[in-house]
Amino acid sequence: MQTKIEKIDSSSALAVKIIGRPDEEPLDFLSFREKLSYTNISHPEKRREWATARLAIHEALKELQLPYPGFFKDEHGKSQSMNGQGFVSLTHTPGYAAAIFHREQPVGIDMDLIREKILKIGFRFLDNSELDFLENDPVHYTMAWSAKESIFKCQGKRGVSFRENILLEPFDIQDSIIKGKIRGTDFADHHYHIQVRKLENVILTYTFW
Repeated sequence: MQTKIEKIDSSSALAVKIIGRPDEEPLDFLSFREKLSYTNISHPEKRREWATARLAIHEALKELQLPYPGFFKDEHGKSQSMNGQGFVSLTHTPGYAAAIFHREQPVGIDMDLIREKILKIGFRFLDNSELDFLENDPVHYTMAWSAKESIFKCQGKRGVSFRENILLEPFDIQDSIIKGKIRGTDFADHHYHIQVRKLENVILTYTFW
């Protein structure tokens, strides 16, 4: 299964994998708790997504020469390491799964297919100021959505509205960095720098705290 691994710095790495059959690569590195969770996933596509995301974080950890500790979701739905060390974020979209790990800082990662229909729902997740600068282009809108998703995952708490609480600064469709912040919550005025990658018809974004 094809894997793209990127060592960001000495403390962080990410991996992107094409989703294939779950039996193509061994999953014996999973913790007992994760093996139980995997067994309980009945939908074939969800099994492939879940397994590929774990294979991705396994590859990212190997790049940092770190053991795989196993991961679980906390009460906010954010993935946490079972040994309490480091920070992780997982994502998947049709065809791909990805993961990012940082030794010291919370992280958020997201992948989304570029689809025309996002233009019709922009008003649901975009502030009026964002609608003013975004081009009427699904790539630009998907970049905005994915950037907000990465911020949301990085801050790690429920109850944050994409439209009301996450605000992006103006950015161009060819930019590789998007700046944004959370407002109107306990995390108000925390600023993020979101990295942007385009992989064929997919937008990938990630950010650190």
